[in-house]
Amino acid sequence: MVRLSLDNPAYYINREQSWLNFDRRVLEEAQDERNPLLERVKFLSISANNLDEFFEIRVAGLLQQIEDGYSEPAADGLLPEAELEKVALASHAFVDEQYRCWNQTLQPQLAAENIRVIGMDSLDEESREAVSLFYDREVDPLLTPVTIDPAHPFPRVINKALCLAFLMRRRRRAAQPFMGVVTVPRSLPRLVRLPSEDGASYIFLHELVADKASRLYRGYEIISAAGFRVTRNSNLYMQDEDSRNLMESVRAELHNRRKGDAVRLEIEADANEEIIDRLRVNFGLERWQVYRNEGPVNLSRLFQLHTEVQRPELKYRPFVSRTFHLQTKSRDFFEEVRQRDVLLHHPFDSYEPVINFIESAAQDPNVLSVKQTLYRTNEDSPIIEALMDAAPNREVTVVVELKARFDEASNIKFARNMEDAGVQVFHGLVGLKTHCKLALLARRDPDGIVRRYAHLGSGNYNPVTANFYTDLSLFTADEEITSAVQNVFNFITANSDRPDYKPLLVSPVDLPAGCMSLIEREAQHARHRRPARIIAKMNGLLDKSMIQALYRASQAGVEIDLLVRGMCALRPGIRGVSDKIKVRSVVGRLLEHSRIFYFHNAGDEEVYVSSADWMARNLYERVEVMFPIKDPGHRQRIVDEILASYLADDIKARILQKDGTYARAKTTRAGTAPSKGFDAQEFLIALAEGKKTRDQIPKAPSKRARPKAAPRLRRLA
Repeated sequence: MVRLSLDNPAYYINREQSWLNFDRRVLEEAQDERNPLLERVKFLSISANNLDEFFEIRVAGLLQQIEDGYSEPAADGLLPEAELEKVALASHAFVDEQYRCWNQTLQPQLAAENIRVIGMDSLDEESREAVSLFYDREVDPLLTPVTIDPAHPFPRVINKALCLAFLMRRRRRAAQPFMGVVTVPRSLPRLVRLPSEDGASYIFLHELVADKASRLYRGYEIISAAGFRVTRNSNLYMQDEDSRNLMESVRAELHNRRKGDAVRLEIEADANEEIIDRLRVNFGLERWQVYRNEGPVNLSRLFQLHTEVQRPELKYRPFVSRTFHLQTKSRDFFEEVRQRDVLLHHPFDSYEPVINFIESAAQDPNVLSVKQTLYRTNEDSPIIEALMDAAPNREVTVVVELKARFDEASNIKFARNMEDAGVQVFHGLVGLKTHCKLALLARRDPDGIVRRYAHLGSGNYNPVTANFYTDLSLFTADEEITSAVQNVFNFITANSDRPDYKPLLVSPVDLPAGCMSLIEREAQHARHRRPARIIAKMNGLLDKSMIQALYRASQAGVEIDLLVRGMCALRPGIRGVSDKIKVRSVVGRLLEHSRIFYFHNAGDEEVYVSSADWMARNLYERVEVMFPIKDPGHRQRIVDEILASYLADDIKARILQKDGTYARAKTTRAGTAPSKGFDAQEFLIALAEGKKTRDQIPKAPSKRARPKAAPRLRRLA
């Protein structure tokens, strides 16, 4: 038998193409007429925001590699130059599709619902007077017009700022045209609402500024005007070991990020060619880096329509999360957790118990100390407030990750405020981001014993995103787990080494090897003709070693179902390599964020929840935690309710094909009439509301059914 080399580039999907494919799945939700209209506008704006990050991080990274002479091919065999060539073609095609969606579909359908985005030349007298008054009072005081000449060099345009470029000449001189630049204030809404008794009407702010250009450039004749936007490299370039003060280092690099090299120029499609050429040369861009947009240059700002327009019938039906109730024999939450682990699935289960758990550090006199990690949280977070309130009377230790991408500035602010309140603030380990989601309370219980109570989760401590991110929370007083959590905190704050953190798996210590060992164990079961099965749910799958472990398990005969929301480099369906692997991505009204890992283990089932995806950055460059679900009832809920629902989804799920593309499940297509298919998220909402029961989850086809040794899981096969 010929042994296939798992290093074959044909077995891997290009990372950049996978990112763009995910963004395309988001755009498909904007195109899908079964979704409420304003939700479709939101999906379009999200796809634009995702594309911004793609250029800021991934395209910028490729350009850096090329500039540095990097010659190591990616897992799929492509060198950076070849990757960039493919990215250029795919991203231009994607942008064209975005604007077709806006111009040909969403905008006309919004107009049919009396929600209009109109041009300045379409305003009636009343509306023109209203916007002129708004301009005089709110806009004009914030504008700084610049004329580019020997005395006034081109201004430093900050990352993603919306600007206007003007081509103009002096009225009294027959000279060469000048160029003018005005930055549109970020503090103002991009869409200005007009007075209207019938529906909602808006104009774009930059069109209003362009209309008043003659007031900004007196003595000039405006030849042409165009809105533009520059995307810059937003990678941070810090050497932790060279920095004595990480907070000051991050602050300095945030300032530099605003000045990073340009990687993309977006400009209105009808812009004057001379304006485009001058901007392109000024920013040092190739022609492929110029994106001529048939509409507003920042589609992400269309999110404002979803936020402002109060039309409930054009949005998803709101739902109320399931409220947590104590068992009748428990007097408080701590007694409940002493009796049993508590598992919550957000947002279907309320996030309030997590907030209350942290708030008890300040409110419960029996709590002696609290330790917590913070990666991302929201403005005015009750969790931050609770930690500061607890500091005067408790031992409060918080690990704040200052390098949480795009949240660095807010995390610096939170860290400073907590330090001022008396919280001991740490910033993790040199060279590693702290991404695990842990909280640990020490409490003197009524029996006089000091016990530890832990919260472990897959999601950030952010009560706002908890309303639309799916995540899992585990509360436990299990001595083995809580002791391990304390050891993880010692690792983060004191770099206290241990060979392992059992029963937890911790990256970069032993989580990668632990996961591969669990995969290999399933492969061994399959080789010995014992029942073997893997179900893994995560946000991204890119790590080559982990992919190869899955390939080997597939070759051994293990049935593998992967639920990967975002990027996936694994190529399923390759004969003799991955023909036992099926990959699906669910993109719906909620952002799938939970990481769940199921191993059948010949009937002795194990379920883990983690903060980590199977990506190199999570496995080797961050502190992450993967924790077991010990309670049999909780394991059953995760497998038979949560995972079963997502594996049964044939409405929002897309199936990854061997060629790297995604196809919707056969029962439904975008733009078609509603079918009788199964939507996992809507089902879980109905389940939380008491309108559905677990036994209504469809069973999978019998051809992938489980061995009789595990009849309870047959529906998941």
